[in-house]
Amino acid sequence: MLENLEIDDFINQADVSIPLAVMMCGVAGSGKTTFAQRLEQRGFVRLSIDEEIWATNGRYGIDYPIEVYEQLKVEAELKLCNELVNLLNEKRNVVIDFSFWQRKRRNQYKKLIEDGGGEWKLIYLKVHPNDLRERLRIRSQRFDANAAFTITEEILSSFLNGFEVPSGEGEIIIEAKE
Repeated sequence: MLENLEIDDFINQADVSIPLAVMMCGVAGSGKTTFAQRLEQRGFVRLSIDEEIWATNGRYGIDYPIEVYEQLKVEAELKLCNELVNLLNEKRNVVIDFSFWQRKRRNQYKKLIEDGGGEWKLIYLKVHPNDLRERLRIRSQRFDANAAFTITEEILSSFLNGFEVPSGEGEIIIEAKE
């Protein structure tokens, strides 16, 4: 993970006249939210589907039925996408705390950011699956928006198998050093 000084250096590379949108990319447990929160501490607006669902609808499987989760994700993303456009118009820096597991989705957001007058950076957090398992085990003991439901081995395998690793997309790769 980047240390604070390296994050500052990363931010300072941005052209201050053009809003920067940092797209976080990685499998659940890779550290996207931790990285995004560090950027948030430095003035970026953080957009998170998980936190939007938590704030709007409450707790997974408690305040709303599990069966509606996918629809809530769609609604939250639409709202945050509109917010992203507004923030870019206001020349605000943004960190998009999504997984961006599909190349198609990454390309859609890159175009949206560019059309909104912004510059994008795609940060891919690469973590070995065994390290993901340990991080997710620890995370499952929390109860907050970013740990709304437990990622089982079956779900993690599905995530790993479906994840389209960025390659040749202008990505910045950060490998976890455990």
